Amino acid sequence: MEFQYTAAEQQFRDKVRTWLTENTPRDKRPVDGMPMREFDMAWQRTKYAGGWGGVAWPKEYGGGGLSLIEQIIWFEECARAHAPTLGSLNVTVSHAGPTIAVRGNDEQKSFHLPKILKGEVFWCQGFSEPGAGSDLAGLRTSGVVDGDHIVINGTKIWTSHAHLADYQETLIRTDPESKRHRGLTWLIIDMKTPGIEIHPIDTMSPGARHYCQVFYNNVRVPLANVVGKVNDGWSVAMSTLTFERGSTAAAQAMDVSQAVEDLIVLARERTGPDGRRKAIQHDDIAMRLATHRAEAAALRSMLYETVSRNTEGPMAGAESALTFLLCGELMQSVRETAHDVLGANMLEVSGEFEDWTRHFLHDRIYMIAGGTAEVRRNIIAERLLGLPRSY
Repeated sequence: MEFQYTAAEQQFRDKVRTWLTENTPRDKRPVDGMPMREFDMAWQRTKYAGGWGGVAWPKEYGGGGLSLIEQIIWFEECARAHAPTLGSLNVTVSHAGPTIAVRGNDEQKSFHLPKILKGEVFWCQGFSEPGAGSDLAGLRTSGVVDGDHIVINGTKIWTSHAHLADYQETLIRTDPESKRHRGLTWLIIDMKTPGIEIHPIDTMSPGARHYCQVFYNNVRVPLANVVGKVNDGWSVAMSTLTFERGSTAAAQAMDVSQAVEDLIVLARERTGPDGRRKAIQHDDIAMRLATHRAEAAALRSMLYETVSRNTEGPMAGAESALTFLLCGELMQSVRETAHDVLGANMLEVSGEFEDWTRHFLHDRIYMIAGGTAEVRRNIIAERLLGLPRSY
């Protein structure tokens, strides 16, 4: 494969770079609570006003209607400019919106998609449960059809920012006799619905409450909120997970590539572990930085190939597991090298290097979220390589 940008795509890159230079927020992003939510939503509104709210989203819903290649260019330039990521709006813009766009009905699309792109609403995801994380098909939160509503009872866990959310994309079991992938339903829940109780969960990442456990006690949700069909939620959820593993990994791949370059600069400036030489003069650190740069280049190449092949026709969702796996592992190794470059400064929870500390602690989730590394390897082995199923 030889991937080259066209003259029009280069012009698009220049346009993106100019806009980001003029509009990237200079205020530090809050790490928790309503200030974080408002910062992320304000950045989404700014992007929408500038025509960048949804680069590859359909124009009829307020998006740019541009190609996946232009979406990749946008991610690259955002990372280069150190512009804010989607942050806490990742589920909103990268999961819920795209799922509704491809699987929702016209009413759901016309109501929810413009609000998402305009930065007016905030979504969370209700998939994992205490007994059903990577084994999502084992979920037990129940939904019973009662007239024109579904009555929900049960609990979800690791629900990112549920305490701040307006809506939730939720997967429940609506057929009590069903097993595994059958009898599930994907639906939209208004988080102000009576019967919802939210408990934030503290983690080792300082100063941030990212996760919650959500309890449902006879929560009545209109049948009109079902996306797809009742008892056909597994196929809709696979669409959601494809978006999560695809678009999310693409943005993160560009961010971690930029993090490698930033870390190389730090290694050239800072004294290394022996207290005498610059960190980059230590053979082990230099070798790891070179390896990170090569792996980041390989990751970007995989994304370019995926995008290029998508222009010839849609690919199987399993393809996204490749980049999602490599991206998660690279993020881990880069943060570990940063620990050796920054030394005692990695203990900072405020100050110049606090973002490195937060990422070191927080980014470990990317070997679990959206399916563990083991799950991703099984997907690659079974669906892409045709190997026997692992039990």
